[in-house]
Amino acid sequence: MPRRSVLQAIADAAELAVTPVGLFADEVPRQRAALLETAHRPWPLPSAPWLMGQTWHDLLFAHWALAPEGLRRLVPQPLELDVRDGRAWLGITPFLIGGLRPRGAPPLPWLSRFEELNVRTYVRYGQKPGIYFFSLDAARRAAVAAARRGYRLPYFHAQMNARRHGQEVTYESSRIDSSGPLADFRARYGPSGPRLTIDDGSLERWLSERYCLYVVDDRGRPLRADIHHSPWPLQPAKATIDVNTMAAPLGIELASEPLLHYSARQDVLIWPLAPV
Repeated sequence: MPRRSVLQAIADAAELAVTPVGLFADEVPRQRAALLETAHRPWPLPSAPWLMGQTWHDLLFAHWALAPEGLRRLVPQPLELDVRDGRAWLGITPFLIGGLRPRGAPPLPWLSRFEELNVRTYVRYGQKPGIYFFSLDAARRAAVAAARRGYRLPYFHAQMNARRHGQEVTYESSRIDSSGPLADFRARYGPSGPRLTIDDGSLERWLSERYCLYVVDDRGRPLRADIHHSPWPLQPAKATIDVNTMAAPLGIELASEPLLHYSARQDVLIWPLAPV
């Protein structure tokens, strides 16, 4: 049997072995269950095994429509900035990660649950639209180091705190990583209505249903990591944003009111980074 097939068989067996963890950590079975729902995907699941499971809780999508010129200069070639109706979009997404684990391993207490906040835009390469991250702040130094190494992403360590009061989340983040510029975010947010019906072709679907991320390596080569999850369960959201300097390091001022959506939970599987 080829070495790759042996390794995949070992990983499959290890993943089945962690099934009892689902009795007290439902992230394990719910992450795997996402594989049963694929009709909504714009392209098939990768043939290679997924690498990592995550569960995202209490996520706010805050999106600002911008002139494409303001973001195009920040997206490295050969990635193409993805625009809709002549506008580019910058998103800031605070949330809580739970159930973080490699394939075949259970989530570990404390290490597998922490706050994260992303600054992102939307790009495409060839026929596959995806996400390009300008920054990712996380409350676990070990997660920052692992993501920088494994996914070449601009992760930074931050002092973060998320508290839920009924349906409202109070979220605070202050970057303390000396390797990056200072950036802060403080807000209160939550759902403001029932789950939305997301139609094909809608702006909500265009912004949220992205099934890969892109980076460009030191030699200018595009790399892609595939992502899978069920269709986003989005609700309209309300938010009071008291402090937001997350886009300041990019030279972008977010003066307008953002488009807001909330998602209580999303179970996600992520594949390794690979050349396109």
